[in-house]
Amino acid sequence: MADANGVAAFDPPPKPKRNKYALACSFLASMTSILLGYDIGVMSGAILYIQKDLDISDNQKQVVMGILNVYSLLGSAAAGRTSDWIGRRYTIVFAGAIFFVGALLMGFATTYAFLMVGRFVAGVGVGYALMIAPVYTAEVSPAASRGFLTSFPEVFINFGILLGYVSNFGFSKLPQNLGWRFMLGVGAVPSVFIALGVLAMPESPRWLIMQGRLGDAKVVLDKTSDSPEESKLRLADIKEAAGIPQDCDDDIVAVSKKSHGEGVWRDLLFRPTPAVRHILICAVGIHFFQQATGIDSVVLYSPEIFKRAGIKDATHQLLATMAVGFVKTLFILVATFLLDKSGRRALLLSSVAGMIVSLAGLAIGLTVIEHEQSGRRLMWPIALCLASILSYVALFSIGMGPITWVYSTEIFPLRLRAQGCSMGVAANRVTSGVISMSFLSLTKAISIGGAFFLYAGVAVIALVFFYLLYPETQGRTLEEMDTLFGTFFRWRATAKAIKENQNKATS
Repeated sequence: MADANGVAAFDPPPKPKRNKYALACSFLASMTSILLGYDIGVMSGAILYIQKDLDISDNQKQVVMGILNVYSLLGSAAAGRTSDWIGRRYTIVFAGAIFFVGALLMGFATTYAFLMVGRFVAGVGVGYALMIAPVYTAEVSPAASRGFLTSFPEVFINFGILLGYVSNFGFSKLPQNLGWRFMLGVGAVPSVFIALGVLAMPESPRWLIMQGRLGDAKVVLDKTSDSPEESKLRLADIKEAAGIPQDCDDDIVAVSKKSHGEGVWRDLLFRPTPAVRHILICAVGIHFFQQATGIDSVVLYSPEIFKRAGIKDATHQLLATMAVGFVKTLFILVATFLLDKSGRRALLLSSVAGMIVSLAGLAIGLTVIEHEQSGRRLMWPIALCLASILSYVALFSIGMGPITWVYSTEIFPLRLRAQGCSMGVAANRVTSGVISMSFLSLTKAISIGGAFFLYAGVAVIALVFFYLLYPETQGRTLEEMDTLFGTFFRWRATAKAIKENQNKATS
């Protein structure tokens, strides 16, 4: 059929639909991230009642709120090795079981020391979940929708935070000694359903090939790929990365010990190639800056920040905190649909730039309120604080939040992925623990406005760091990532990738 000018018209090829099986697998695996989100959200409100019921100091308060992040280091460090040993799927089940025990211990805690034991057990479970969920999701996702699917862990972290806020408000009417125990103990419920749901998932095809189980891996790849051709291409790429000959079609093959995780730390830390060194810097760096820009201070201490901003009533503080949870969850949903359209790099840079403005606005508003004369109450700084907090969490959720997990899980080579991601998560948890356990002390030392000016300064450094070092990874297969890395400056890596694409097109 021709148009008015005689030019033949044609229908563009239909865009392939998202793979529903890969979507379901990613959804189930990422649900483990609810555990961390719920704990973060619920502790922000529960601590108001824990402090009164157990009669703890401000220092004990910030320790109990942030210590879970430090404890989770043990889980994330062990998860890399565990997932290479028993598989990604059973590691997720293990994470749910550990958190279940921790939530019950916290719910039944009668003393501060008892509560800290529960925080330790729950923290180990959270560390396992944080590391393994994005790794599994990246390994089952087809390249066309990997950004969308690997953003799911951050989606569920935000959903868990919102559930925690709702739980705070729902149980706040109970007697003081019961309310906070129900808030913490209810966290055991989702871990049971998560562990059972994960059993319905297949194992990661990349892990299966690392074990020499080619037949099982082919079945999973056929189900999680957008076409038979993509399935064959993914299989060939993974076999090459695992050191298995391409002409090998046996269902079960012998693999070297390296496929079981031996020698990974040497190749990752002690004798890395230039590409691996660049990848490691990027993965650890993005995890560090995600937390160093103050997100946990805002999420964990929302009631305290709203109190300093002029909202004195505890119920109103919890309601305002719920608004933070709703905005954060809404914008993470928006981000999931932009990651495979706008790309990682553009979203990341625009997100951090917006966060700088929001943090500066919050710092200015809090500083003005803090220096107000007694009896004189200005409304504009209160409005500025509320708008800045909501815009900050929205901008974080649309870029910095999900891209941290997407980026760090897709850039490592297959054999180094589990352990490399565990290092990123370790940096994330250490930084989060330091930030959350020092926030109250920091506000006393340099004022609450000064604390957020400091976070804004860190965000400026992060923006420069990302601009210089981070190439675009959208649309590249996991096995192609090493072609984007190995040069220090971003524009040199991008030029290298463009040249390779041109060579492919020519050939």
